[in-house]
Amino acid sequence: MIDVRPASAAGAAAAGAAATRRRVDELADHAVAALTAEATLTPKPGLVDLRGPGAHDDMDVETLIRSAESLRGTFRELAAAGVGSRPGPDLRERLAEIGRRGEAAMMAATGGVNTHRGAIWALGLVVAAAAADPTGTPGDLVASAAATALHPDRRAPQPTTPGSLVRARYRVPGAVGEAQAGFPHAILGLDTMRARLAAGAPPTEAHLDALLAIVAVLDDTCLLHRGGVHGLRAAQVGASRALDLGGASTAAGALALARLDAQLTGSRLSPGGSADLLALALLLHALESAPLDTSHPILRKDT
Repeated sequence: MIDVRPASAAGAAAAGAAATRRRVDELADHAVAALTAEATLTPKPGLVDLRGPGAHDDMDVETLIRSAESLRGTFRELAAAGVGSRPGPDLRERLAEIGRRGEAAMMAATGGVNTHRGAIWALGLVVAAAAADPTGTPGDLVASAAATALHPDRRAPQPTTPGSLVRARYRVPGAVGEAQAGFPHAILGLDTMRARLAAGAPPTEAHLDALLAIVAVLDDTCLLHRGGVHGLRAAQVGASRALDLGGASTAAGALALARLDAQLTGSRLSPGGSADLLALALLLHALESAPLDTSHPILRKDT
């Protein structure tokens, strides 16, 4: 079909489409980078890192990196779905459909290992929110994500994941409740990260302290699934102690972190829900530290 619009209108439309594509690609890049940064952060308590598999026997850091990369296309789709959208049931179900395809891609990349199901949910909601609101603050983005998460997914299969079973058994919010509340524990991690960085801590120590802050208070369904209430409380107490001793930047805090790691790894306890929320905190920090392209009028809030 011949484009009969004035050259200026056609040029503006092309520029807008190009800006949207850049933003979608940048958001996917940020999401994959956040997952990779979480995977390689070392030393984490009970979690896969550069030293080894932690409490896991079915994955290592290469598995996590491969999984993260397999989700790049999924995050592009999630971002594209968010462009020009508003929270509502249609967006909720569209994101869920994309997320389920992403889970299949993840499983294919990892040989059937669930590495990032919770992260697809958490980061996916925020990626879509950031695509809809290019200049949104972290608070804006998690509020928008919460508004979307509050709508049911009418096409969802009957929940049989460990997380859903743990939520029912222990009556804890889990990943769904965390999202519907606006990701308060990811914001806690972000606030901790900001404070540590502002105080001069290196990024690795700031990110470890953010993780410890989340572990210390989150009712992590991964810990409950593997260790029950006793395992959860042991992790929370150990993380709180490491923070009370000054966190990863101090000798005493680092020693407490090492002891917590040994305890969780020895008991096969992995705070995987906390790791997902750390990845979300890393994504939010990246978005506020390096704002994405909003140069074209179609992407500006004030138009």
